[in-house]
Amino acid sequence: MAEVSYKELPKIPALMDEYRNAVKDILPVVGSTRSAKDNPKTAFEVRGVKIDVPHLAAYCSATDLRLTNELPLTYPYVLSFPIVMKVLTAPDFPFGAVGAVHLNNVIEQKRALTVDDVLDIKVHAENLREHNKGLLIDLVTEITSGGEVVWRQVSGFLAKGAKLSSSSPLAGGEKTDGVILPITELADPRPTANVRVTPSQIKDYAEASGDKNPIHVSGVGAKAFGFPAVIAHGMWSAARLLATLEGEIPSAARYTVQFAKPVTLPATVAVFTQKAANGDWDIQLRKASKLDTVHAVAKIEQL
Repeated sequence: MAEVSYKELPKIPALMDEYRNAVKDILPVVGSTRSAKDNPKTAFEVRGVKIDVPHLAAYCSATDLRLTNELPLTYPYVLSFPIVMKVLTAPDFPFGAVGAVHLNNVIEQKRALTVDDVLDIKVHAENLREHNKGLLIDLVTEITSGGEVVWRQVSGFLAKGAKLSSSSPLAGGEKTDGVILPITELADPRPTANVRVTPSQIKDYAEASGDKNPIHVSGVGAKAFGFPAVIAHGMWSAARLLATLEGEIPSAARYTVQFAKPVTLPATVAVFTQKAANGDWDIQLRKASKLDTVHAVAKIEQL
């Protein structure tokens, strides 16, 4: 991995500013010329982040997660996402953020974070590699509280059609399919829950998370990127799966999610859960009316 140099920011950046930077990247003349040669060195950190309880409440309302003194396992994702976007739009990032696909996500939490915790957040990118359909890179987020890394996330982003530059030392390796959690047959075809998902719900999540990507909030925007209608955020799905298992999730846990087919709205999705003898949970999200359409598979492991 290239040497990472963290630049400290005075506060979490405004997400809409980073979206504007991402859009500039694809405009003629204004846009930058990117080279996918190596892992980017640019990284950012923000110290002393305090939890905004009304923001947390809005997030919980949008995902059906319970609002308590403890942060939901996925909440730090939206808290840190503006910093992730700043790394994605940095000049040395190997491909443009627009059109990048969130392929998978792994969260490891050593203990439950609370509304009273003061957080230091760091984000960098690593592990640029060739994918069967383009280039894949990991965005790594680390959250420290009390001098200890208590929450860590690795998010895999795919740029379809992107290629390594001819001079890249990373070229020539075996291509990956990006699958970290395979789709398995359902042990029981009866769902744990059926969930109705509407554009209004996803707009609420977009407001709470700040992720107002047109594919999630605009029918015209979604069609411009090849989707028949607005689609749900992948991390909304990841959070909503956790809501199905409220009270069953250990404080120290690893949460792995492999995203598959997008949830096109409106939709009814079926959640399937199965608990292993060791206490781990296997979860799947499928289209309720067509169970062979898989939206996501996930696993919760106790650490």
